[in-house]
Amino acid sequence: MDLHAEALLFDNDGTLVSSMESVERCWSRWAREYGITGEAFSRVELHGRPAAEIIAELLPAPVRAQALARIQSLEAEDVAGGVVLLPGAEELLSALPAGRWAVVTSATRPLAGARLREAGIDFAELVAADDVTRGKPDPEPFLLAAARLGVDPARCVVFEDAPAGLAAGRAAGMRTVALTTTHTAAELDADVVVRDLSVVSVQVSGGGLVVSTDGPR
Repeated sequence: MDLHAEALLFDNDGTLVSSMESVERCWSRWAREYGITGEAFSRVELHGRPAAEIIAELLPAPVRAQALARIQSLEAEDVAGGVVLLPGAEELLSALPAGRWAVVTSATRPLAGARLREAGIDFAELVAADDVTRGKPDPEPFLLAAARLGVDPARCVVFEDAPAGLAAGRAAGMRTVALTTTHTAAELDADVVVRDLSVVSVQVSGGGLVVSTDGPR
């Protein structure tokens, strides 16, 4: 299946890189420190959501700021050796013209930047949790990325592995490609579902981008 676009917007964790081992390790330690039971913790979706939103579901307001600072500290300390570049990411990004793609993540800018650099990804445009007032599944992060690139949202394609991110892309009026790196295909609502970026290729055509995928939904 071919998708025509002017810009491509990529989630980070689970799409370009995997830091799931680090995420699970840090959040599990954090939950123990704050006395959150395993049962309560298991009911909360961690992936693809801002840390502040997750914490708001688990802790009362007076301790949320301290708890947010703690998880940010834990994750920042766990970057080295805890990030793996996912299949196809390097090849796909290297084929894209400058100014035609951005990373849109629910992580903070310092953490997202550290993870991208650890994986060896050079990025020019990054929209992080610090840049928006409403994170995914709200469309604000993707709409901001499109605005920064100077592209009509309808001419953007979003690459995501999490339901919240895909919902944000759809709400922004963008086409979506889902990766089954962290969720099953049945859990992902997208225009196209693929296993990872190794089955995605891009050609520059007439000033636009043609995204080709194997394994259309």
